[in-house]
Amino acid sequence: MTTTQQPASVSPERVSEPAATDLVPDKAITLLQRVILPRPGDPLKVRSLYLDERSTKRAKSATRADATVAAGNEVSFATYFNAFPASYWRRWTVLKSVVLGMTLSGPGRIDVYRSKADGSIIHVTGATTTGEDRRLEFELDLTPFEDGGWYWFDLTADDAPLTVRDASWSAAQAPARETRLSIGICTFNRPDDCVAALQALAGDDVVREQISTVIVADQGNKKVRDAAGFAAAESGLEGRLRLVEQGNLGGSGGFSRTMYEMVTATDATHHLLLDDDVLIEPDSIARVFAFARFTKKPMIVGGQMLALQDRSVLHTMGEVVAPDKFFWRAAPNTQYAHDFARSSLRNSPQLHRRIDVDYTGWWMCLIPREALESLGFALPVFIKWDDAEYGIRAGENGFPTATLPGVAVWHLSWSDKDDTAGWQAYFHTRNRLVAAALHTQYKHGGTLLRDTFKFDLKFLIMLQYATAALHHRAYDDFLAGPERLFPLLPTALPTALEHQGDYPDGRVVSSSSDLPLPSMGAVKAEKFMKPPTKPWTIGRTLLAALVHNLRPPKPESTDRPDLNISAQDARWFLLSRLDSATVGTADGRGVTFRRREPQTFWRMLRHSIRVHAKLYREFPALAEQYRAHLEELTSAESWGKTFAGDATR
Repeated sequence: MTTTQQPASVSPERVSEPAATDLVPDKAITLLQRVILPRPGDPLKVRSLYLDERSTKRAKSATRADATVAAGNEVSFATYFNAFPASYWRRWTVLKSVVLGMTLSGPGRIDVYRSKADGSIIHVTGATTTGEDRRLEFELDLTPFEDGGWYWFDLTADDAPLTVRDASWSAAQAPARETRLSIGICTFNRPDDCVAALQALAGDDVVREQISTVIVADQGNKKVRDAAGFAAAESGLEGRLRLVEQGNLGGSGGFSRTMYEMVTATDATHHLLLDDDVLIEPDSIARVFAFARFTKKPMIVGGQMLALQDRSVLHTMGEVVAPDKFFWRAAPNTQYAHDFARSSLRNSPQLHRRIDVDYTGWWMCLIPREALESLGFALPVFIKWDDAEYGIRAGENGFPTATLPGVAVWHLSWSDKDDTAGWQAYFHTRNRLVAAALHTQYKHGGTLLRDTFKFDLKFLIMLQYATAALHHRAYDDFLAGPERLFPLLPTALPTALEHQGDYPDGRVVSSSSDLPLPSMGAVKAEKFMKPPTKPWTIGRTLLAALVHNLRPPKPESTDRPDLNISAQDARWFLLSRLDSATVGTADGRGVTFRRREPQTFWRMLRHSIRVHAKLYREFPALAEQYRAHLEELTSAESWGKTFAGDATR
């Protein structure tokens, strides 16, 4: 018989088998999480999110609710979408136990396991089955999961196939309060993607019946209502869809519009934000809502991000904001880009520890009505930092945030774009300063201003004058104070786009082949590729970059690049030695032609020094101003004035 290999750390927790009376199917009251099977045609990589079957014959499924294990084989459900994240339910909800239920047909065995925070595995219980249909329920204790751990089950078929149907994790009690779910989708010129999301919501019977309202804030000129499939999606939602059309106010304006409609026009108790460009696993909607129905107190619950480009990869589990330099990073004890096709949940001890976060991304984020009514809506900042700032604001006011494993959407990961360059650099920088002014514990922002100056210097050395100029515009708009945020909301993007092309590095060329061949050979360039790693070598390279900008560039560098550089090789210590270069864009669709301009370099560097000195002096007073205006910036009344006149359907 082929079996799934068990780590040596597996140990028994309970030796005796449960009595038949212990497995009577009468304990499950409220569904928490369905056990779901892969979609037809899913490749093995994607199947690894649902089944651990790498060392056995593939299970066969007639529907997404059943699986048949071939005779003599074993399949494990210790997977991202089908194991139960017990530690999160233990930490944040009122539940003391969870009920695992299923119908089994055929001869074989079920074994239930749990893990500890360090990834070690414990056998909990099990049962044998014969040929007839049998409904089983195991009530499992949540007490031993304070620091981490999952529950899951394995199925072993004997001398004939074993079929499991309608497996699920449930609560043995009803929610303590009545709950109603609304969903808010912000979209801009992605009508087909938005309609696909609506179809996913309408196409799942369990999810559809949990939704009271779907609010779509359409901010583009390619209208969702004109997309093929919209009428069918609208019909499938059976009167639950509310489509709102408005000008482009970015993610903060679009999501705030859905919040506004939810609070003022519905009786929903929870509001789920969804990006328009995500691929949805519908049960994630039901899971995040079920979790919120049992939380000890109202809280924000987020979904994690799977990589749309490589769908077995968990791109991010959750993030925090470092308080000293006020910048986001991965939460402690997490890892970016974990590939379940390479390392299963069972064999990934780092995924068993419960993690705590400061905020959750608005690709999928559930917010209770109490928070919206108490905290208000997003800051009027268009894009970037609106979700992080909201999570920090919520935490300061007693609304914690959790990102729940097994709840996720597929979204384009950050590896395919560079948000720090181009027009988005303006929003990154300005909004980071605004969020820090509102929430930093340091009088002058800690090391924040030192970090923004380092970014300025880095971009200037890397010949990215357009990005540095956008940074300077961001500083000026931050210094203008909180009264400028709402007036800038509809104009900040057009202004940033207008000035992005003021310098050569802000303009994208379709290919390096459109320019002359580089003047520097690959062998000569190779010596520049080695990064400085010691303080004295870093300092020497930086000094050399400054001296280099005292010299005029070679005349031919105006039209001919020194090198063609790929996006991943575009490092400061390389570009600081060149007069010009083509650099690939992060998405691989083009290049920018960067040319060294010493006069521009020194002018911008002097300006950066002056403006950072001003930021340092005025930061305490600015922090007081922004905090004094926070309620006005985020209130339903202020946002309502902005939305006045928009057409609602």
